Amino acid sequence: MKKKSFHLQYLLLSLFAVNIGNAQTDSLKQMRQYKNVIRYNLSGALLFGFGKYIVFGYERVIKPNQTISVNFGGAKLPKLISINTDSFSLQKDRKSNGYNVSVDYRFYLGKENKYMAPRGAYIGPYYSYNHFTRDNQWTYTSSAGNNSIGTNTSLNISTIGFQFGYQFILWKRLALDMVLVGPGFGFYSYKASFDGNISAENKEQLADALKQLLTQKFPGMNFVFADKEISSDGVMKTNTIGYRYIIHIGFAF
Repeated sequence: MKKKSFHLQYLLLSLFAVNIGNAQTDSLKQMRQYKNVIRYNLSGALLFGFGKYIVFGYERVIKPNQTISVNFGGAKLPKLISINTDSFSLQKDRKSNGYNVSVDYRFYLGKENKYMAPRGAYIGPYYSYNHFTRDNQWTYTSSAGNNSIGTNTSLNISTIGFQFGYQFILWKRLALDMVLVGPGFGFYSYKASFDGNISAENKEQLADALKQLLTQKFPGMNFVFADKEISSDGVMKTNTIGYRYIIHIGFAF
């Protein structure tokens, strides 16, 4: 009887040990920390259009609670609204191109986060560069008739700053990354060139129309270039405080 009792106790103890081991294995699986995230810039696509802004990123854990993130992709300005001046009317957008590249270094706040990077609250520096080009066709109306004038414009934006954000990992793999606060300093350069015979007076009028087009659908440009004018050689530059707010959606692996 004692021998049977011993065997039963041994069997129950073995089953309990196996159950504990399985529970620990399941817990480790649930707590597994992925070191890579690939992502898509959702906020940029919503702002400029899904066919206009296609920027992907990759984040990699390089040290405990530290990651580096690189993002790159095509970025085009949205279709512009027609603007008419006394002599010029926008005929069509001939071509629009551009790209975005950015890099940031993240310090995940170990004391504030329950999980290891790349999950939880983070802070760190960032650098972002945007380049846009656009060709427009204009109709110039005068007493002599109508003429076609082409404009070629480029906009470059470099921003360096510091950000605070939070990255969620949902259903073990789905990454939702939000840059909540990202103040920085931006360097803005806009250049326009003109195709066709055009007087200095008409060039100034057309330059003003180009500035209006620039500020139509580009958030913040009306503030950045509020007191700036395009010079006689078609250049407009300024430096001012910038801001970054981004929502990424991605996959952790």
